Amino acid sequence: MTDLQTNTTAPQLDRTFSVAPMMEWTTRDYRALARCLTRRALLYTEMVTTGAILHGSPRERFLGYSAVEHPLALQLGGSDPGELAECAAIAEAWGYDEVNLNVGCPSDRVQNNLIGACLMGYPDKVADAVAAMRGAVSIPVTVKCRIGIDDQDEDADLERFIERVAAAGCDTFIVHARKAWLQGLSPKENRDVPPLNYERIYRLKAAHPELHIGINGGIKTLEACRAHLEAGVDSVMVGREAYQNPWLLAEVDSQLYGQTPPASSRHDVARAFRPYVIERLAEGAKLNHVTRHLLGLFQGCAGGRRFRRHLSEHAHREGAGISIYDDAVGLVDESRLAQTA
Repeated sequence: MTDLQTNTTAPQLDRTFSVAPMMEWTTRDYRALARCLTRRALLYTEMVTTGAILHGSPRERFLGYSAVEHPLALQLGGSDPGELAECAAIAEAWGYDEVNLNVGCPSDRVQNNLIGACLMGYPDKVADAVAAMRGAVSIPVTVKCRIGIDDQDEDADLERFIERVAAAGCDTFIVHARKAWLQGLSPKENRDVPPLNYERIYRLKAAHPELHIGINGGIKTLEACRAHLEAGVDSVMVGREAYQNPWLLAEVDSQLYGQTPPASSRHDVARAFRPYVIERLAEGAKLNHVTRHLLGLFQGCAGGRRFRRHLSEHAHREGAGISIYDDAVGLVDESRLAQTA
């Protein structure tokens, strides 16, 4: 077991496995929890808009992180090349290992600001943005996109987009294997309704061996991760499953990197995370804001439901402290499976 406070030596950036950027989920508290489970996975922030970075205050609110989170990428939302270049330079100054441009979010709210998946309809804009960012930083600039939007149903549509942006200097693309419908589907529906098309991403990689092509969307097991890697893509990104069932991350280092994981049990994770919880409470964070990311840790264990209930009922109360956390962890018998889901 590795204590978070002593695990400060960051491994070299390796994109073989990463946890997807997810709004309200991949906060700094979740990322600190993830580091109790895997040293090697590349972690991403939530999407942060250029406006928030350039005009929000304090900047720590949007860019702050703990040293243990490395390797860590900042995902930016925006389309103005000058603003993106300035934000990329700020990200590098703050010590981020990579800056990623969001070209995949289908939300109406961000579309109205020319952010996210709608940019797939404007490959020249994305290329200009990438060129500006590349000119401003020495860290990698990457793009996360979909296999297409709306009626873009052909491999050629995706290839034209990728080739245009690659010509501007981007050599790394993480591709969500669903199209995004910009009208008629909610962001949640866009994560489930459009069918997955992994084969299109495999073909994209085969057509462009010179590029790093990562795959994302609907991936829930490390067995599936290995299958995608064996199919030829360079990396795998997992989203909701890594958040809702964080124990999935416990075998990433051993299965995908051949290294010893930082924890051998869920209780190891809870113990390693405890000093971080104390530190965040001392900084003024509310207990429930930190522990909400932990609710899925004991999924399937005897007492796991009581653990979740205890935190849900008590962690939000005024003055809730570390004893609430300790009591919740003590309710779990990890050696036995839960009798009911």
